[in-house]
Amino acid sequence: MASRARLFKEYKEVQREKTADSDIQLICDENNIYRWTAHIKGPADTPYQEGVFQLSINVPEQYPLVPPQVRFVTKIFHPNVHFKTGEICLDILKTAWSPAWTLQSVCRAIIALMSHPEPDSPLNCDCGNLLRSGDHRGYRSMARMYTRLAAVPNILH
Repeated sequence: MASRARLFKEYKEVQREKTADSDIQLICDENNIYRWTAHIKGPADTPYQEGVFQLSINVPEQYPLVPPQVRFVTKIFHPNVHFKTGEICLDILKTAWSPAWTLQSVCRAIIALMSHPEPDSPLNCDCGNLLRSGDHRGYRSMARMYTRLAAVPNILH
């Protein structure tokens, strides 16, 4: 039950701060407080900057003691995101989780990962190989193309 109380607190916080963070829109499933959707804006000065990306967030009943399961629904070309499943390789969603993290701060960390990819621990090997071989132009070109194809702009208002 602690997880439910924590999620209600986060929900109220999200409602109160809706306009404060225009890069993140968190939406709770009206029938299930353990299921959330997030829309995040691609960070500026990255190949993702024109896009808005949808995340699926499934919160376990042990939350906040264990991390939520977060994945990209929107296709994204990024070394730390599995292209088919949307799984995200991010330490705070695995071994570095702390109950101090909130759903909002997890979304912030994902936006930071979009700005600073880690090609040495890729889930998308093709993307990781481009970056590791120094082909930053190829990476940016592919990432920008998939952003334009898959990330629908103007979902956030």
